[in-house]
Amino acid sequence: MAEKSYDVVVVGGGIVGLASAYQIARARPGVSIAVLEKESALGAHQTGHNSGVLHSGLYYRPGSHRAKLCGAGRRELVEFAREHQIAHDICGKIVVATDESELPHLERIFQNGRANEVEGLEKIDAAGIREIEPHCAGVAGLRLSCTGIIDFVQVAGTLGRLLREKHGALVRTGARVEDFRVGDSEVEVRTGADTLRGRIVVACAGLRADRVARRSGAEPGVSIVGFRGDYYELSEQGAGKVRHLIYPVPDPRFPFLGVHFTRMIHGGVECGPNAVFSFKREGYGRADFSLRDTAEALAYPGTWKLFAKHWRYGWAETRRAWSKRLFLESLRKLIPSLEMEDLKPGRAGVRAVALDPEGAIVDDFKIVRQGPLLHVLNAPSPAATACLAIGRKVAEMI
Repeated sequence: MAEKSYDVVVVGGGIVGLASAYQIARARPGVSIAVLEKESALGAHQTGHNSGVLHSGLYYRPGSHRAKLCGAGRRELVEFAREHQIAHDICGKIVVATDESELPHLERIFQNGRANEVEGLEKIDAAGIREIEPHCAGVAGLRLSCTGIIDFVQVAGTLGRLLREKHGALVRTGARVEDFRVGDSEVEVRTGADTLRGRIVVACAGLRADRVARRSGAEPGVSIVGFRGDYYELSEQGAGKVRHLIYPVPDPRFPFLGVHFTRMIHGGVECGPNAVFSFKREGYGRADFSLRDTAEALAYPGTWKLFAKHWRYGWAETRRAWSKRLFLESLRKLIPSLEMEDLKPGRAGVRAVALDPEGAIVDDFKIVRQGPLLHVLNAPSPAATACLAIGRKVAEMI
């Protein structure tokens, strides 16, 4: 079995793993780096199945890593996209209150955005909403000029190319990590084909972050539970009713943002997602099922405590996942003129939700260093937007 030594081995070829490797290479010229990705392509899971939105930092708790790294990461990523001709569009978005009862929540996130120093944030009234989005109904809203859309898969591919061509890194796909052996001065990383030795191992395993941590002998303190999000795409007529990005006011009682409208970087408009328990961590179809993933999730006490806390919300999301009519009703709160024929089935994504044993969702990035291993245990949205800032943080930690 072939063996080769590297200064740093990164496990995971999603956008966070690639950005971490890239920032390490930039910070320490000459360092030898290997990136291992189990799939046949880079960015195959959360990177390639998200909404493609460059997030502003509006919603995140002031002082949190998400708040600090989102804005800095977004600005750096936009510069990166310009430099490397990556498809992106700073189209802006609006957050819309459709009822007077949502106004206190709208004010709360406005103040949150100000605390996080979100650029181009302003309040708008009903007339302002109609001026920006003529088909959108709302009593008040927020306008954000700094946000937009980008091709995150293209970002991942560019990072992989730069690592290979500019920094001499090994970027290998089809390399599933099966085991670790932690020694005094290095870590053996075993794949099906060979063994790599790394002075430092950085694990950015996304939907499998907890398993990779445990396999290395670390106890993550959380378990990853997958939640699938289904999207619809709008017909040509329906897409003509959306100019920018349109978001609802998030309900603070629930852990997800709610359905919204997103222009896609390569054309068209999609709407969604919902949020339903996924019976397979990397399952993008409604019928996808993994006995191991399901059994692990349902054996974890935090899963049932989350269900008990949010069962009404979960039931509503599940019904909407199977009913196009209910999905349309949700969308009509923002754009009343949408019709059933405006919706056609779209793609789906799976969120890696990190739950603690009490059923609380870990709401911030969680990066843990244990000796020669560094684990990115929780990288929820806006991790793709913040990838270069997260990568810099990882580089500093090692």
